[in-house]
Amino acid sequence: MARRREGRLVPLEVDILGAGIELQAEGDDVYGFALAKRIAERADAAALTAHGTLYKALGRLSDAGLLESRWEDASIAEEDGRPRRRLYRVTGAGEVALRAELAARRAEQAAAPKAALA
Repeated sequence: MARRREGRLVPLEVDILGAGIELQAEGDDVYGFALAKRIAERADAAALTAHGTLYKALGRLSDAGLLESRWEDASIAEEDGRPRRRLYRVTGAGEVALRAELAARRAEQAAAPKAALA
């Protein structure tokens, strides 16, 4: 598992925020299983992210204010004959954190070949 560096996002958190932003832009509900499916599609992966791993990361992102969450209306779930979903929304802070993390990764990649030549 990737180690957390202060003020940085781990790869799964980057994937969650990116997938959440995509789903929001498409007008889709953002809930755990939808995120897991989108992350797998983006990575062209055969398996979904493990349930416990995904929900722990969602909790960390919510605690950090990068996601907001709420329970969907019980009547919607009842109508569909399924349990209620916890719905997520990437906050403005989440969008900023994702952009900052991606920029930091690009900068690290750009600096890597220069460091090897020095």
